[in-house]
Amino acid sequence: MRDHTFAPLDCTTEPMRLNMEDVHLSLGGQPVLDGLTLCLDRPGITVLMGPNGTGKSQALRLMHGLARPDTGQILWNGHPASEMTQTQALVFQKPVLLRRSVLANIDFVLKARGGDRSRAAALLAHVGLAAKAQQPARALSGGEAQRLALARALALDPRVLLLDEPTASLDPGSVLAIERIVLAARDAGVKVVLVTHDTGQARRLADEVVFLHHGRVVEHAEASDFFPRPQTAAARDFINGRIVV
Repeated sequence: MRDHTFAPLDCTTEPMRLNMEDVHLSLGGQPVLDGLTLCLDRPGITVLMGPNGTGKSQALRLMHGLARPDTGQILWNGHPASEMTQTQALVFQKPVLLRRSVLANIDFVLKARGGDRSRAAALLAHVGLAAKAQQPARALSGGEAQRLALARALALDPRVLLLDEPTASLDPGSVLAIERIVLAARDAGVKVVLVTHDTGQARRLADEVVFLHHGRVVEHAEASDFFPRPQTAAARDFINGRIVV
């Protein structure tokens, strides 16, 4: 699936470094993030894991500058997250597609960003949708729609790709197709932050794991250390499929 559209980033480019310091966030009067502190300063794929309601998706939105914390600081390379959105792309669990053809969805993004519109066909080929180019985007299956959402995200040439459970409720074939796209982005030098509840997927993709519990980071380790040797009872229970409280 690799092609010229995804050449590795210039090795002289400053690596993307995220610092979240003592971040608090409440929604509807209920605390979601409670003093979350996190530093991401390595390339590859970081997987955010943890039980439902522990703040994973909200943390991702804060990273992208879509929301602001009640208190605390979120910086990318020393700049507020809200000033760094041009370096990032965010893909949600349920993509919202334009009422246009598959190809036109890509062309719209390239035109809006002043990109090379001739790349649209190559992007669709990269995600396996070349044969669907002229079909209505909203007629795609769930897995195809998510691949189109990824193609639109990659059209932005992001340095950071944020993914919020992009394979939830998809069939195994669609899951593996999307994982191949994510791995290709990583191999091209894109920093990936992936939220997933699927431990199998995390084992396949993660270079490092951040485990959240009660709105805080309770473990942050290389995947090769986290899965065989989790340090907290909450992480052990989660990995073994037990209810985490």
